[in-house]
Amino acid sequence: MDFQSFRDQVSARLKLDLNSYKETQLKRRIESLMVRRKIGGYREYLQQLVANPTVFQEFVDYLTINVTEFFRDKKPFDYLEKTVFPEMLKKKSQLKIWSAACSNGAEPYSLTIILDELTPGKRHRLEATDLDPNILKLAANGRYPADLLRNMDPNRVKKYFKQENGFYCLDAGIKSRVLFKRHDLLSDTYGSGYDLIVCRNVQIYFTREAQEKINARFWKALVSGGILFLGSSETIFNYADLGYERIVSCFYRKK
Repeated sequence: MDFQSFRDQVSARLKLDLNSYKETQLKRRIESLMVRRKIGGYREYLQQLVANPTVFQEFVDYLTINVTEFFRDKKPFDYLEKTVFPEMLKKKSQLKIWSAACSNGAEPYSLTIILDELTPGKRHRLEATDLDPNILKLAANGRYPADLLRNMDPNRVKKYFKQENGFYCLDAGIKSRVLFKRHDLLSDTYGSGYDLIVCRNVQIYFTREAQEKINARFWKALVSGGILFLGSSETIFNYADLGYERIVSCFYRKK
């Protein structure tokens, strides 16, 4: 079995759309897993993925690349806090937000902390999704090593976290404001009516065609004038064709 046949079979039998990932990166990561498990070929690996839930979960974990931290990239988060959210809150008191491919929850919790300080006591609608159910469990738990908080203001760390056994545990009130659920950006249906969609440092692993489909679906999910917040290394080259206007780096508004 060659690599393309393996991808097709994974998509058909396991409902994971590997054809939307950049081939060189994907192949390197899969072959690294095969070496780790001492698997000699794609056919054998497919059989193990189908038959063994543990092998399949390892595959999903490795595929989704769960790397993030609180307030990752200070400049765009400052812009979000000082410009984007204040402008939104002038128009409506409750915001609906989607943190897509949220990984360990650091990103949606960062958003919630900002909103808690801008609108004390106010609950906004914040959904956070990821492909990996295991990482969602960790996110809901809200327990983090110190290095994931390195970009946070020390006063915020003191306000929102308690130290327990070398970890930082997030305030229960903040945790309760985020709804976590599993979602596949490539195949599942999207919600609607979002004022802000945050999807950072994820699309770089997808093909250009997949990126365009995702950003077109984000456009439909946003309210008129809603904002899409991407990672610092991500750009929508044809944003005007998709119905966006570029505000500053990382931020696109639905026209």
